[in-house]
Amino acid sequence: MGLSATAFAQTDFHAGPIFDQFQLTLDSGQRTEAAGPLFYDEQKGPERTWALPPFFSRDTNPDVESVADDFLYPLATWRRFGDEHRWQFIQLFSTSGGRQPDGSFRRRFTLFPIYFQQRSTDTNDDYTALAPFYGQIKDRLFRDDIFFVLFPLYGQTRKRDVVNYNVLYPFFNWRHGDGMRGWQVWPLFGHEHKAVTTSTNGFGETQIVGGHDRFFALWPVHFWQNNGIGSDNPEKFRADLPLYSYSRSPKRDATSVFWPFFNWMDDREKKYREWELPWPIVVVARGEGKTTTRVFPLFSRAHNDVLESDFYLWPLYKFNRIHAAPLDRKRTRILFYLYQNVTEQNTVTGEGKRRVDFWPLWDYRRDFNGNRRLQILAPLEPILPRNDGIERNWSPLWSLWREEKNPRTGAASRSLLWNLYRRDTSPAFTRCSLLFGLFEYQSNASGRRVRLFYIPMAKTSPAAKKP
Repeated sequence: MGLSATAFAQTDFHAGPIFDQFQLTLDSGQRTEAAGPLFYDEQKGPERTWALPPFFSRDTNPDVESVADDFLYPLATWRRFGDEHRWQFIQLFSTSGGRQPDGSFRRRFTLFPIYFQQRSTDTNDDYTALAPFYGQIKDRLFRDDIFFVLFPLYGQTRKRDVVNYNVLYPFFNWRHGDGMRGWQVWPLFGHEHKAVTTSTNGFGETQIVGGHDRFFALWPVHFWQNNGIGSDNPEKFRADLPLYSYSRSPKRDATSVFWPFFNWMDDREKKYREWELPWPIVVVARGEGKTTTRVFPLFSRAHNDVLESDFYLWPLYKFNRIHAAPLDRKRTRILFYLYQNVTEQNTVTGEGKRRVDFWPLWDYRRDFNGNRRLQILAPLEPILPRNDGIERNWSPLWSLWREEKNPRTGAASRSLLWNLYRRDTSPAFTRCSLLFGLFEYQSNASGRRVRLFYIPMAKTSPAAKKP
């Protein structure tokens, strides 16, 4: 909906940056700002955000039952979405809770990496752990279950069907799973065998899970592996590093000499051959699946049917592209984040969006609706794009210039030094305020008005219509 002439009749006091209130340019809603960048309150549809940058901000949306509180973001945060919530302090001290798909309710308390606790209405999900002395942890740290006593003296982990036992981790280990057995005395030697098994996929179909035989000695020197046993792509891998390594399979062959520097591969499944002489300096690949020519750091050109990646005098110039209908995304960077230009286009509708950053001077965006926004300065936005916490809590502090334009409504706004100068326009009205509102100009269908030192100086009305 954007700005309207009626809005000025309701909010006729403007003293930015001490106080200002205005309709949003890019969305339907209203924003109040006071004390320069130190307070704002924004209502955008059902969503409301108010903040005391950079100390605190709150974002609420009753339609989706969400609350987001930030305290010196990212130092401490609180998030709630429906029945789920999480609070954290520097990612070391955290609490969380919520209802699970099975109907149970869980609460977690963590003082990372020392204390872990979970309590649930289903007591089978309860756990307590005090590292490194004793405890059990469930569904954390990329494992389904963890149990330890005086770690690293003894530890036991489970992920899906694979159970690992460790004594004096990582030196002594034995493990088992569905058709799998293994052990190791690290770094001297270790062995693992897995038989061919079957599983059922999401469509209820039975599929073969390949087996393997793996052995190492004097890790990371000698490796002997047969992978994918019983599958349509069994692989033989042998290595005595750094002298050589090779793998052979029906779909792919690869050989390395003085690993990882000199490599050759023939990928028959993806239809390309690649030579690395030496890696990562010189890389050449040719074939339907991949074409690459690289002499690092001078230049590189690599592409296939979907991806493209080029650079010249790395990191001076870098270009990446993804072309997978309906998405066509291009990204150009100069000296990492000093300058970057990102465009995305829907190849079906022809609509596109763009983002241009010149660190730390500006951040420019245009979305799929054509809405445009320019911000000066932008020290963090180019490095952490689309970070709501940065935009809520930190961006107002250094936004010396803001400019927005909405092509659908014809509304536009400009702001310098937190509304010390502000100009809002639309097809229905124009408003300009300067120097704490000491000068103000407004015009709309009802006429024009000028204020100087908050005193009306001139007012005109539309000429009377002739009969």
